[in-house]
Amino acid sequence: MTSGQPGLLLRSRAPLPRPYEVPLPVPPLLAPVSTSGTADVYEITQRPARLRILPGLETDAWTYGGTFPGPTLVSRSGRRTVVRHRNELPRPTVVHLHGGHTPYGSDGYPTALILPRDSTAGAAGMADMAGMAGMPGMSGAGGAQDAVSGQRTYTYPMEQRAATLWYHDHRMGFTGPNVWQGLAGFHLVHDDEEEALPLPAGERDIPLLIADRSFAADGSFQYPALDAGQGTAGVTDRYMDGVLGDVVLVNGAPWPVLETRRLRYRLRLLNGSNARRYRLALDPPPPGGAALVQIGGDGGLLERPLAHDALDIAPGERFDVVVDFARYRPGTRVRLVNLLGSGGTADVMRFDVLGGRPPADDSRVPDRLSVIPAPRAERAAAIRTFHFQRRGAAGWTINGRPYEAGRPLATVRLGTTEVWRFVTDFHHPVHLHLNHFQVTARNGRSPGPYDAGWKDTVDLRPAESVEIVTRFTDYPGRFLLHCHNLEHEDMAMMADFVTE
Repeated sequence: MTSGQPGLLLRSRAPLPRPYEVPLPVPPLLAPVSTSGTADVYEITQRPARLRILPGLETDAWTYGGTFPGPTLVSRSGRRTVVRHRNELPRPTVVHLHGGHTPYGSDGYPTALILPRDSTAGAAGMADMAGMAGMPGMSGAGGAQDAVSGQRTYTYPMEQRAATLWYHDHRMGFTGPNVWQGLAGFHLVHDDEEEALPLPAGERDIPLLIADRSFAADGSFQYPALDAGQGTAGVTDRYMDGVLGDVVLVNGAPWPVLETRRLRYRLRLLNGSNARRYRLALDPPPPGGAALVQIGGDGGLLERPLAHDALDIAPGERFDVVVDFARYRPGTRVRLVNLLGSGGTADVMRFDVLGGRPPADDSRVPDRLSVIPAPRAERAAAIRTFHFQRRGAAGWTINGRPYEAGRPLATVRLGTTEVWRFVTDFHHPVHLHLNHFQVTARNGRSPGPYDAGWKDTVDLRPAESVEIVTRFTDYPGRFLLHCHNLEHEDMAMMADFVTE
């Protein structure tokens, strides 16, 4: 185990570049193929691609549209977004809009497969599902299956606030390897409230997907799967706690560099790693500290900005921060570092502050960003406790039971508020589908420094408890609660809940 981390380091066999030799790429924006008065329609082809990540080598990746990260989608709050995903990969996939307030049929339930267009590969994928019956918790997979051939259409009503969302693969038993191979991208939501604020925008509003990876000698992604052909789910025993890479990629580039003017920038930080946690800080810090001014979290704007010297971010979490590079002298090289890392994983990326006279900065961070209703835990219709534990041969479990698709651990009435208590034995970033929540207590005391605002993923350390409150709204069906350490998730640390 790596200090401060779940998981085990998987060292690369390929020669690695020195940090800060490549410019930061920014994922392209995806244009809709059609628009109407109420909806925008997009198309994404999931396909293999050969990417240039390490110098002199090519990396075979599974991608959305040929890039890693995939193209960024941009939606308007209250305006329906329709995304048609076509699967030209060799194995089945599932798409989950992480942070989306989404009907069951488009949420990315782990057995709602898009089979490959090739019928032979599709048949193999169906056999894969049947083969998972021998894995703890997977015995119910076949009965809960909803497979389509070649293409699936996802409909997102976008009845939610502006926020930094992301989409990624969510296939039963194989989320870890599929995301590791490249199946992840941003989906941003805008609304009038956020756009009325004088926050940095345009070229100074930058999404940053941070993800560690490991590389084989030929430049391919290296991952300790039990079966690279995906006939058997899971990783080798040594990596059951989680897989850690020794290369930090930001938007798909190793330790990149961004040139900045002496202005404020909005950075949309996403931890897209399978298992690695980061403690992000700027080195050198600006005079007076408070380098990272948090303005938003998983579910959008905070009520008021929060200043951090360092920021802990677990897999699946997002933090929107503003950095004022005018606090640095021209020519300063500012590293974004990971205080939980060592060697190469202590470096993330670098900002090079340009000289010359910048234009007047028309942005600022208001003292008040939004209004967030206080949670009403006293109105809870139910209080439930979920224990996230490793239980011997059963593997990673919730309430002592490995995942079985179609078997709910809770049934919730729409329109009601509930308090859920998560208790852990290990590091577990807990992700709730359907509705955002607010953290009301950590270890029986006040929420932690990174718990503010609406969240959909909360990081729990070993032997810790967190209480959340949420109101379940709008959509009946089966949804998921699970650990977002993807190796834990694939090894059955998920649970269904049903809304009705």
